[in-house]
Amino acid sequence: MISIRVPATSANLGPGFDCLGLAVNLFLEVKLTLSERDGLSYHGQGQLADTADNLIHQGFRAAFAACDKSAPTAHFEAHNPIPLARGLGSSSAALVAGVALADVLLGHRLGREGIFQLAAQIEGHPDNVAPAIFGGFTVAALTAQGNYLYQALPIPKNWQFIFAVPDFELLTSQARTVLPETYSRADVIFTSSRSALWTAAVALNKPELLTVAAQDVLHEPYREALITGFSACRQSLSNAGATAVYLSGAGPTVAAISLDDSTTKRCKAVMRDFIGTGGRIYELSTSEGFSYLDASAKVASKPIL
Repeated sequence: MISIRVPATSANLGPGFDCLGLAVNLFLEVKLTLSERDGLSYHGQGQLADTADNLIHQGFRAAFAACDKSAPTAHFEAHNPIPLARGLGSSSAALVAGVALADVLLGHRLGREGIFQLAAQIEGHPDNVAPAIFGGFTVAALTAQGNYLYQALPIPKNWQFIFAVPDFELLTSQARTVLPETYSRADVIFTSSRSALWTAAVALNKPELLTVAAQDVLHEPYREALITGFSACRQSLSNAGATAVYLSGAGPTVAAISLDDSTTKRCKAVMRDFIGTGGRIYELSTSEGFSYLDASAKVASKPIL
């Protein structure tokens, strides 16, 4: 049996559409057992069927295919506290878990870099998988050669992240349908300047840049109609002293950054009105990337080659 834990992630961070993300300390844990048939035992947020039609199995099979091998039948036991389809990277965590568990059986032929390249290719964008694999704050980009470059940076320890998770799902595919096909030059300049500010804020520990750095015109204005109360919540969080406010991933989760406990307390009060009775508030810190929970996984004793 091989076990792994993969962090939840918050992507886009406002203007960093499909390129910025960070890992947070809420973890999907998955145990792999080779078995006579494929299966899934799922515990946690939401419901998933006990079939091989899930992202863990998809990532697992894709890793073997990338190494020109046939995947063995496997049973996965998943414990998942990450809310599904809420903008906290539950899909990416599952995909990364499947690829990384397969890599153990493959004798680490992919390695962390190969896991990243494959998972980003399957996902179609690297903003969630990069922090899930490398941890911290990540910037990632697709090159002209078709591979992905990334850079990971640690988040300053005094930055507090609060997430307001409403009690309804918003699929990324649905949230993308409301986006325009083209943007004005002014919108592109607005966004690129703020994405650059985000990276500078992290690298130099300059949180005073975040209020402007988290502003977005590429996706958040178009998704407001899908998330009741988002606009009012964002304004109220700013009034409460939040250093930055942004839509986590495609939403509907709203994230705020605070630099002190009193501001965090005020932000939580605002968020309670936004999430209603069925939602949940998470106060999370940043995390390292995925890790294997058993020492034997670090060196595969019997690689399947």
